[in-house]
Amino acid sequence: MAEATVLLAPPLAKHLPALRPVPSTWATVVSWVTVLIGVLVPLCGLGTAAALAWTYGLFGWADLGLLVGMYLLAMLGVTVGFHRLFTHRSFETVRPVQFILGVLGSMTFQGPLLEWVGRHRIHHQYSDREGDPHSPHTPHRRGFWGRFRAFWHAHIGWAFAAETMDLVRYAPDLQKSRMLRVVSVLFPLWAVLGLAIPAGMGFAIGGWAGALTGFLWGGLVRVLLGHHAAWAVNSVCHLWGSRPYHSGDESRNNPVIAVLAMGEGWHNNHHAFPTSARHGLRWWQIDFAYYLIRLLAQFGLAWKIRVPSHAALKQCQRKGKELGWVPAPGMTAHCP
Repeated sequence: MAEATVLLAPPLAKHLPALRPVPSTWATVVSWVTVLIGVLVPLCGLGTAAALAWTYGLFGWADLGLLVGMYLLAMLGVTVGFHRLFTHRSFETVRPVQFILGVLGSMTFQGPLLEWVGRHRIHHQYSDREGDPHSPHTPHRRGFWGRFRAFWHAHIGWAFAAETMDLVRYAPDLQKSRMLRVVSVLFPLWAVLGLAIPAGMGFAIGGWAGALTGFLWGGLVRVLLGHHAAWAVNSVCHLWGSRPYHSGDESRNNPVIAVLAMGEGWHNNHHAFPTSARHGLRWWQIDFAYYLIRLLAQFGLAWKIRVPSHAALKQCQRKGKELGWVPAPGMTAHCP
């Protein structure tokens, strides 16, 4: 397996404008409405599902299975596919697997593939510095209220701002693939399928009542849980946790978020070695996404899996202790 040393596939710094264009009023309104719908509808789904379960007993093993199954599939799609494969190119795989991962990741309702990749690459290039789209550290805020605002911005507040940058241009390597362009363009279709599939399976199991509870638990509640698990990586994992490696930013390892987000919570590990397919670098660090990558490799469906060497891990630890976690000006968010 190759050692993970490269930060990103394409160079980004020379493409990024110094200042983001000011969004129009219409774009701001559309952004707010879209995000509010995306946040409130799954929350209402949770309330409705809980009320039906409490009042009429409409919750069973099938609903739990749809919730857990759809959560695992969609979250692995975004962690293994959107993040480790498409953003960081930490391994290679066959086109059918690429397509499946792209579709499953789209079911998380986190946006089209190419835009997701572009935004995440920008995050790594400017992690916790000016230009990072969702850092809790820029601007620096003091006091309880200031820290709450910082957490809110990193968790979901950043999404309310209308996007004025062409994020797709930061994924030029992916644009070369017609298949991935189609997957990205058809994001609304895959997102709706992520709700229709559990509803259809619920109908097959329990009729119309099963369709309703399947839609609620395997669809809306699953989306809600997935949203907050993913957003917690941006917020919680840049505020609370351990920092065993020098990463040039405030990324943290948080074991709770690691379990909920399929291994993404080992965030300091990831920012120190961005192109590593493995985020849980110790044997005890649970990393479901990496387990899937290794399973694919066992069947010959994944290769060129990048992981840091033992020497690189030791070197990064020493640098972290020597520098006292203070990033030098202009330092990129990875361990040299």
